[in-house]
Amino acid sequence: MKKSFAVLLIALASFALPPKKIKIWLVGDSTMSDKKTEAYPETGWGMPFKYFFDSTVVVDNRAQNGRSTKTFISEGRWQAVMDGLNEGDYVFIQFGHNDEVPTKVNSYVTEDVFKSNLQRFVKEVRSKNGVPVLLTPVARRKFDNAGVVEETHEKYAAVVRNVAKEEKVLFIDLDEKSKVLLQQYGVENSKLLFNQLQPGEHPNYPEGKEDNTHFNELGARKMAELVLAEIKEQKFDIANRIVQGKNKK
Repeated sequence: MKKSFAVLLIALASFALPPKKIKIWLVGDSTMSDKKTEAYPETGWGMPFKYFFDSTVVVDNRAQNGRSTKTFISEGRWQAVMDGLNEGDYVFIQFGHNDEVPTKVNSYVTEDVFKSNLQRFVKEVRSKNGVPVLLTPVARRKFDNAGVVEETHEKYAAVVRNVAKEEKVLFIDLDEKSKVLLQQYGVENSKLLFNQLQPGEHPNYPEGKEDNTHFNELGARKMAELVLAEIKEQKFDIANRIVQGKNKK
């Protein structure tokens, strides 16, 4: 009898339901967004990010160039995410690059408004039983005369950290992690991560390009890997859906 019961359990296990499919929504700015062909080799870190998950995960990259929390809301982009969000979905939220610049009148918000917008995002994701993840804005390439990486998002990155702590939300300090990476590369080699081109080097930029904010393919992959490493380190529920190389199906 016991043997028959054991055989039955094994048979039932073989018909176990596959893992539920989930979606990871990416909302943010140009450092995360998908790029048009004419912008190549500029690459947002959300582009390679999607290739590191198995078939049970769909990554929907809604990040857009030049957007802040303010414009993401006013243009209806946030509502579109909420309309499509299902229970168990993750929403990775990375803003700050455009929120923090006073000269960008259309996208600039004060620190207080930035905080309230992030709180709104967290609250609304949770209201639909989704999983919000806050990320500090990824670092710009800026070194001092001694070759030390400088902080370029101090106040607005601090706001993200505080909201994550107050709201007890999953959090990735991409600002700090990317600064460490840039320091490891150093002043000159860190250029290899950004969309920097000599005149005539690429037809999309015939006059060359010196960009210390946006990544090339290598830089985007390195930033995506920082996020993936944190997902594993912090043991997010989606960590076991990350695959690499031959393991991907």
